[in-house]
Order: sequence, then C-alpha cells, then structure tokens
Amino acid sequence: MQIDDKELLEQFRQPGTKERAFTAIIKKYQEKLYWHVRRMVIDHDDANDVLQNVFIKVWNGLENFREDSQLYTWLYRIATNESLTFLEQQKKKNAISLSDVESGLANKITADKNFDANRLEWKLQLAIQQLPEKQKVVFNLRYYDEMPYDEMSRVLETSEGALKASYHHAVKKIEEFIKNN
Repeated sequence: MQIDDKELLEQFRQPGTKERAFTAIIKKYQEKLYWHVRRMVIDHDDANDVLQNVFIKVWNGLENFREDSQLYTWLYRIATNESLTFLEQQKKKNAISLSDVESGLANKITADKNFDANRLEWKLQLAIQQLPEKQKVVFNLRYYDEMPYDEMSRVLETSEGALKASYHHAVKKIEEFIKNN
C-alpha cells in the first residue's frame, strides 16, 4: 500500500522517519520524473544525472515545502527547472546555440541502435526535438504525463491560456513535421 503525500511529508519532518519517508518519496515519483527529464535531455546518463540533482534539491528543500501545491507539482517544477538548467549548461559548455543543442539531441535519437525512421514513435521523438523549449515541455507534460492544464500552470508558473496555446502550436508543428518527413 502506498502512503499518501501528506503522510510522507509528516514522516519526513520527524527525525526518526525522515530518511525512510524520503526513500518512499523517491520510490513513488522516480520513474515519472525520470521519463519527464529524459524526454527533455534525451540521453539516459544525462537524465540520471539531472534526476540525481533533482533529488538533492528535493532533500534540501523538502523541509521548507509549504504545501501551497501538491508534492507532485513541486517535484515536477524542480525536475523541469533542472532539465532546462542542464540544457542551458550544455549550450554554454559547448559554446553553441540552443538550436545546435537541439539538433544534437535529434542526432542522439537517430544514433540509437533501435532507430527506425519509418516508425511513428521515432518520428514523434524527432518532431518533438524540433520544438522550441517551452513548447517541448508543455507538449511532454500534456501528452506523456497527461497533466491537466491547471496543474501544468502551477508547475510552469504560466497561465492556462498560454499553455493551451503552446500545446496547440506544438501539436500543429509536430503534425507538420510527421507529414513532411
């Protein structure tokens, strides 16, 4: 039986159960967060590195989590920000533009030994990599994580209207890419 977030947070605030509660939080959210990060940074090792940073931030910040939002929302916000920070660092480290980083991410997809350009899921991944960063995040949260717009608005700190517009534009660009490739 999985313990609900409120109970986990209460246990985390008790010195005797803090580590066990944190381990339970990791077990509960690790896979969802991994795939959220992985869809942004593409590479498995990079996703693991980013996820490790996410959980370090969570460990350090959970004590001050005010529960203004759900734990899930707070975790996704940290994972999103860490992923964007990672991509920004890649850009600076390599002294290249973000579009070059994005085409590098697309190259990682095509370099995968299982890559098959005729399979729709690969085309979808390549199409997503062509999107601007914000549209990519919005599309991934909505399409893969099936996150409602109100929840997404708290994660990304953006209005629901702007998110709906971003998602709509992303879908149109993806449809266009798949049709033409």
